[in-house]
Amino acid sequence: MYLTGNGLEQKFCRFDEGVVVTDGHEIEGYASLFGATDQGGDVVAKGAYEASLKRLAETGRRVKLLWQHDPAQPIGIWTEVREDAKGLHVKGRLLTEVEKGREAARLIEAGAIDGLSIGYRTIRASKDAEGRRVLNEVELWEVSLVTFPMLPDARLSQPMAAKSGDSAEETLRELAGVFRHAREVLAGQG
Repeated sequence: MYLTGNGLEQKFCRFDEGVVVTDGHEIEGYASLFGATDQGGDVVAKGAYEASLKRLAETGRRVKLLWQHDPAQPIGIWTEVREDAKGLHVKGRLLTEVEKGREAARLIEAGAIDGLSIGYRTIRASKDAEGRRVLNEVELWEVSLVTFPMLPDARLSQPMAAKSGDSAEETLRELAGVFRHAREVLAGQG
């Protein structure tokens, strides 16, 4: 856990089996896993996000998608944030119209970034028999793409290349073909 100057706490998690980026730069995975002890010794209890997600839905607000917890750098939108039996599942879209969104997509594709981290405020917590802090209710503010996650077992479900179907080399070959064709068309019009 990391406590920011504004009282927000942050938990870092890794994606399941690599970051998934698909059409439109969609990403999906678990930002938090219930019952798993993170590197700070904390455990998130099942149902910890329920009230916060309900409040957000009632007011028409969304959990923010940030770059490295920087509130000045939103890089996309979370289109779905929900609890299931495993943890906090998130699905969203990187905005490649934003410079950091494009950078994030490339870093994910290269395998340089593979972490998720939650930014939240603790509403209710308790201690378990082992002395770990159990987060029973939190106010979820944001889920960020990060370099160093706190919970190594929370990851996306598939490697990006497996889901997207295109390797970087295939994409470059396609772009080269488009540019060749454009040059030919322009040369014929000159």
